[in-house]
Amino acid sequence: MSESDLRFFVLLARRESFVDTARDIGITASAVSRRLARLEDRLGVRLMNRTTRRVSLTGEGEAYFENAARLLAEIDELENSLRAGREKPSGLLRVNATFGFSRAHIAPTVTAFQEACPEVEVQLVVTDAPMNLVEQGFDLNIRFGNPPTSNNIQRMLMRNRRFMCAAPSYLERYGVPATLHDLTRHNCIVLRQETDIYDIWRFDERGGESPSARVKGSLSTNDGEMAREWMLEGHGIMLRSEWDVSHHVREGRLRVVLPEFHQTANVLAVYPERHHLTAKVRVFVEFLTERLRQRNAQAAFQIGDDELAGCLPGA
Repeated sequence: MSESDLRFFVLLARRESFVDTARDIGITASAVSRRLARLEDRLGVRLMNRTTRRVSLTGEGEAYFENAARLLAEIDELENSLRAGREKPSGLLRVNATFGFSRAHIAPTVTAFQEACPEVEVQLVVTDAPMNLVEQGFDLNIRFGNPPTSNNIQRMLMRNRRFMCAAPSYLERYGVPATLHDLTRHNCIVLRQETDIYDIWRFDERGGESPSARVKGSLSTNDGEMAREWMLEGHGIMLRSEWDVSHHVREGRLRVVLPEFHQTANVLAVYPERHHLTAKVRVFVEFLTERLRQRNAQAAFQIGDDELAGCLPGA
């Protein structure tokens, strides 16, 4: 049964007239009569008694009318709530993000957002690899780098790069690599995340080429924070986002090696196409963007050019 048929029958039951119903719909009275007949044939019951001037409900018609009116009211209420959701943040917001970035930035933002928008229930799911928005029922992904081509909207939240870093104690013991090939002599801490080939580090294009290095080491994990701690303890070289290591570099606990080689891995908000975008998603993305901007201004997530210059050979 279509919504159109329900609305037709409820209108006819309230008007109690083929002529009046026809005038409201913009068709002829005979067309109204034929449509009612088709509806009764499909249901196998008589819904209305006809006279020359009026129509009246049968017992089956009364039951059908009451349930049809209730269903239409529920449909209208649902549509109104959805329209309101496009204007005022409300309902369940499901967010997927990575472990480390969630602990440091997404989780505090979620609590602040929920306090500001109490009608939104936020569910934050952290994984080492992004989950599928549609299949897993998420409203929003927070991820690094360029996601696969899709119909989803991508909005950059914060600029970010990945650099190779190591603790001064490690470099004093094993030396500083001067070329990418030198990495084969070093213990590299490997992060086994997402679906990428984890033992090949690929870097931004330089001079028309796409440099890369195959690395190996005695330590690997799927937990970025654990791997970073191993690096800080002097166990090897790691490729890590500057938002996570910039303060360690600034305070001398880490050094960037081969700074001319890095990956662009901007922080992105990924969400379904705009016509599906509700207020809860739109406002949360704006809220998160502003929070990251403020935190970056305070904590200086990016590694400065002067700091990188100090890591170049001969500096």
